[in-house]
Amino acid sequence: MPPAQLDEVKEALADVGLPGMSVSETRVFDESSRRREVYRGSSYIVDFTLKVKIDIVVGDDAVRRILEVLEKSAGTGQPNDSRVSVTDVVEVVRIRTGERGEEAVDYPASSLHLAEA
Repeated sequence: MPPAQLDEVKEALADVGLPGMSVSETRVFDESSRRREVYRGSSYIVDFTLKVKIDIVVGDDAVRRILEVLEKSAGTGQPNDSRVSVTDVVEVVRIRTGERGEEAVDYPASSLHLAEA
């Protein structure tokens, strides 16, 4: 997702009770977004677009609601809209306490407001 959308997405997720996430800056290569730019008189081809990657680990019951929130807050209707990947997490272990599975997830489904807002 473009960095400019991060605040809107963060607020939408907080509204359903998700108080945290991991955010990384990443660069995406997409042939359709190649462009030529001029900097100090020199012409350059810009191959990569700066994006923000969000990682969220939630309980299974929360996935559908989180996806709905992401679609509404990150979707623009433009061809280069963000993508959301859902990946099964085989095991979660909180190293400090030894908790495993759903107990080790920072934001289990029970802590989120899953009803449609």
